[in-house]
Amino acid sequence: MSENFSLAENYKVRDIELAAAGRMKIDWSESRMPVMAALRKEHAEKQSLKGFRITGCLHVTKETAVLIETLKAAGAEISWSGCNPLSTSDEVAAALAQAGISIYAWHGMNTEDFYWCIDKTLEIKPTMTLDDGADLIFSVHNRHPGLIEGILGGTEETTTGVHRLRAMAKDGALKYPVIAVNDAETKWDFDNVFGTGQSSLDGIMRATSVLLAGKNFVVAGYGHCGYGCALRADGMGANVIATEIKATAALKATLNGHRVMQMDEAAAVGDIFITATGMKDVIVGRHFEVMRDGAIVCNTGHYDCEIKIDDLEALAESKRTIRPNCEEYLMKDGRRIYILAQGRLVNLAAAEGHPSEVMDMSFANQFLSMVALAEKGREMEVDVHDITDEQDQTIATIKLETLDAGLDFLTPDQIAYMDDYSAGT
Repeated sequence: MSENFSLAENYKVRDIELAAAGRMKIDWSESRMPVMAALRKEHAEKQSLKGFRITGCLHVTKETAVLIETLKAAGAEISWSGCNPLSTSDEVAAALAQAGISIYAWHGMNTEDFYWCIDKTLEIKPTMTLDDGADLIFSVHNRHPGLIEGILGGTEETTTGVHRLRAMAKDGALKYPVIAVNDAETKWDFDNVFGTGQSSLDGIMRATSVLLAGKNFVVAGYGHCGYGCALRADGMGANVIATEIKATAALKATLNGHRVMQMDEAAAVGDIFITATGMKDVIVGRHFEVMRDGAIVCNTGHYDCEIKIDDLEALAESKRTIRPNCEEYLMKDGRRIYILAQGRLVNLAAAEGHPSEVMDMSFANQFLSMVALAEKGREMEVDVHDITDEQDQTIATIKLETLDAGLDFLTPDQIAYMDDYSAGT
């Protein structure tokens, strides 16, 4: 272990002396997460998770710290690792370690470190798992199958992870129930759209400081995350181009005023590229070969496989880090191409991730899903489950109240009308 790490029996972080700075970040998030505050108050009194052990693998940000400390306040024993090598806030990790949380996470870890951290968190023999990308669940199934019998269930935070787990369930390989937090309306219609859109552009701006207005901004994938990026780029005056494989998604982009074309065509005209597909090899060698001088390329999908950087390495004459999280590749013909955050999540590696206000709802879903698993995990079928509409509406209602927004309601006569199939013109 390098001497610049802080190591104890239940944690390994970059530097425990960063804890005070991390605590201020957490305090800031708490002030912007009223739904989590309400849940913490309610379930700390109930001790809804007392006696349960939760292993988590999710970006170590100030917002995640609020989730972790809410789980702890409800009585759970926690052990945590980061789910991406570049997304951990070392200050936040230090603050959590100082607060007594078992945590193994630091910014810039390698692949070996990443799985070592997951293995360490599993030493508590969890009764539930909380995942972002499914690497924790895969580690349990592939390397620690002896733990499965004691696990009631798990949750999954992101689109990529849910896709992987549904494929796993289809093949009969999934051995305990998982709740797809990502598929909650109060998650993907808000976190994925407004969170990803704002934080991804924040990462681009911090890494480059370029003017977006007038740029050709290519969004690969027009799902919830891609739509959010397009929405924010359009709002800053960029000319948005979308690439898609799904006809209905491409049609939505067209009717939202964006040009839609194949990546082979977009590569030659784009100024800024962002991938948001969850698929590998979205931008590859032939695209780099035709990109404009000064093109900026980044990714906001969970894994770094969307941009084939090996192809760029083979084509480039040299590279250098010209700004934090910005590497300049000099091509043999003199063109320069810039890769942000090594092709990893630009919003977390080059910025701070989603704003606290939107993570308030996503993590409320995580918390309530943990409570649901504690109550009925043993009764659930081994599959990937959606959260209930009741949970979605409860979280949205609490959030609306904190925003001073009022809801209309139906009268008894209107409720009867909804189900009166005999009513006509």
